[in-house]
Amino acid sequence: MKINEIKWGAILSYVVIGLNMIVGITYLPFVTGMLGQSEYGLYSLVSSIISYLTVLDLGFSSAIIIYTAKYIAQKDKEKQKTLHGMFFIIYTVIGAIAGVIGIILLLNIDNIFGSSLTIAELEKAKMLMSILTFNLIITFPLSIFNSIISAYEKFVFIKVINIVRIILTPLIMIPLLFLGYKSIALVIVLTIVNIICLLFNMLYCYKKLDVKFIFKKFDKPLFKEIFIFSFFIFLNLIIDRINWSMDQFIIGISLGTVSVAIYAVASQFNQFYLMFSTAISGVLLPKISKMEENKATDKEYTDIFIQTGRIQYIIMALIMTGFILFGSPFIIKLFGFEYHESFTLACILMLSVTIPLIQNVGISILQVKNLHKFRSLVFLGIAVLNIILSVVLVNIYGVIGAAIGTATALILGQGIILNIYYYKKININIPEFWRQILEMTIPVLMSLLIGIIIVNLIPLNKWSFIPQIILYIIVYVLLMWNLGMNEYERNGCKNLLARRKLSDKCNK
Repeated sequence: MKINEIKWGAILSYVVIGLNMIVGITYLPFVTGMLGQSEYGLYSLVSSIISYLTVLDLGFSSAIIIYTAKYIAQKDKEKQKTLHGMFFIIYTVIGAIAGVIGIILLLNIDNIFGSSLTIAELEKAKMLMSILTFNLIITFPLSIFNSIISAYEKFVFIKVINIVRIILTPLIMIPLLFLGYKSIALVIVLTIVNIICLLFNMLYCYKKLDVKFIFKKFDKPLFKEIFIFSFFIFLNLIIDRINWSMDQFIIGISLGTVSVAIYAVASQFNQFYLMFSTAISGVLLPKISKMEENKATDKEYTDIFIQTGRIQYIIMALIMTGFILFGSPFIIKLFGFEYHESFTLACILMLSVTIPLIQNVGISILQVKNLHKFRSLVFLGIAVLNIILSVVLVNIYGVIGAAIGTATALILGQGIILNIYYYKKININIPEFWRQILEMTIPVLMSLLIGIIIVNLIPLNKWSFIPQIILYIIVYVLLMWNLGMNEYERNGCKNLLARRKLSDKCNK
């Protein structure tokens, strides 16, 4: 059953990604058009600032998943109750701290952005920040239930809730935009939908998983152990926020809301790219935690590292090459020519994260082995370098400079230094990983070359590039099936199709 949960969780992850992309290419352009470039930039700027407060999670969410999965394997209900009660209290306190920090930021908006925003924009920014801060205060204590559900490997329920969230928001918001409501209504709707989904998670834990809490017993030794474990995950959270939100902050101060909007659209496409990678690795943390509990060998870790990386590479290479071929007219058609620079920005960001995305199962391996300290220190160096380069380059090359600064820091830290660490410290066979990835790159490059020929032979015009995209996907799949995929991957696809046909027959 759990194996099915993992498989269906991964499949539904791609459904979630697909829905996010559909929303991104239909609803997001509609929102940017209805709000206007300046107000959309303002909304993105405030959202990026508030997103920094999510680091107050302190890495506890991953720790809750790992320790809950550990206690499930040990069949120790009492430790689960103590763990969950302790962290519900901790998350409630964290939510209150987030509220205080949000109020402090709110009172200092004039000082931070007074030189780049108008008086009207400053007033609206204060209202947006107030609502988003309230959202965060509620989210922290209720977020523990999502971690518990993940530890129980009930990924289908999690993904269904995500699907409901994705569909519900635009259904509510589109009529409001037509009625003239703007960014304030948008964040109110986001907050309401978020709270509803969090409450469903809570009910599922109580009704289906029979989750219990012990609030009176605060296990100090356990908390100390988890805090030490989580501290470096916490550093990673800070660094992730810096790497993916600092650029918009720097651009907002130096260039204003219009440039923030252009960067935000590029960042949205990069987020889609990131989501495709985590669809598989995102459901593997409990499994890898149990592998460590059962004393898995270096070869077993290498096998799951390479196996997952290959599958992720097949998907990521299709998306990356497809975006290179068709991304520019796609963005211009959806958002308008004023966003044409977003294509270049998105390419820079997406290329810079490709290596860590096909290796992100390594993060889970480091966490369960409690060896994520080095990665955190590397990421700290990445963040510092990112800030320095982005501040310098944004004043020379404008918005493109910020993306180049981020990409340079990420490639150096995640693409080079971490690979050396995986090989030397974790004993992952990195040379073999890259040998296999380079072999798979041959059909990728062949597909890209044929894609360029397709684009030149059949010029792109309005929405006529959709047939070209379909043709390119067919070319890519055929070349990857025959030249890139191994027998295990081909059999996996055949088995999945066979089960689908069997399911269709049973339904009939």
